[in-house]
Amino acid sequence: MSIEENVQQILKELKEDVKLIAVSKTRTVEEMEQAYKIGIRDFGENKVQELVDKYDKFHKDVHWHLLGHLQTNKVKYIVGKVHLIHSLDSIKLLEEIEKRFKAKDAIANVLIQINIGKEESKTGIYLNELEEIMNKCEQCTNVKVKGLMCIIPKGTEEENRKYFREMNDIFQELKGKNYKNISMNILSMGMSGDYKIALEEGSNMIRVGQGIFGPRNYK
Repeated sequence: MSIEENVQQILKELKEDVKLIAVSKTRTVEEMEQAYKIGIRDFGENKVQELVDKYDKFHKDVHWHLLGHLQTNKVKYIVGKVHLIHSLDSIKLLEEIEKRFKAKDAIANVLIQINIGKEESKTGIYLNELEEIMNKCEQCTNVKVKGLMCIIPKGTEEENRKYFREMNDIFQELKGKNYKNISMNILSMGMSGDYKIALEEGSNMIRVGQGIFGPRNYK
């Protein structure tokens, strides 16, 4: 199927309140153009350099999402360019985002990334660190937390469902509380291989790359 057909197929499966992020890392602007043509305005990149390059070359009405691990020394390059940072994963990073965005009088919308499977190979905070980072977020003026994000371990449908459900339970619990600078609007979970299960378990933002653009060429 073509990129357009893939997008149309996925959009048919989504409720109105679910946002589809087209994961465009390693993809050409020409490929992205095909998704843009049929209405996609949210694109996700893993690397700061690639996001910045495409920001200058692509349509100005696009929302850019930074999905990958964000190094503190790269924060300064995305001020005013990124719509949502999905990968807030440390207090050190939070402080750098606050500093850089405040200097430019800009607001950083972020998601707290939770390492729900406690995988050493993945970034994200552990659940026992969540309260501390949220307390720090409440003290910020230029960082606004919009929700949570996770990348779950590879596993069976049953295992996937368990992690997604656990994330949704945390999300719903936090949603019921009042915080400063924190609103639980977005639960970003689910990628090409597991987004249907994620949707069933409460996700309202999915990140799809191969499911839109086809298999990735790493050469």
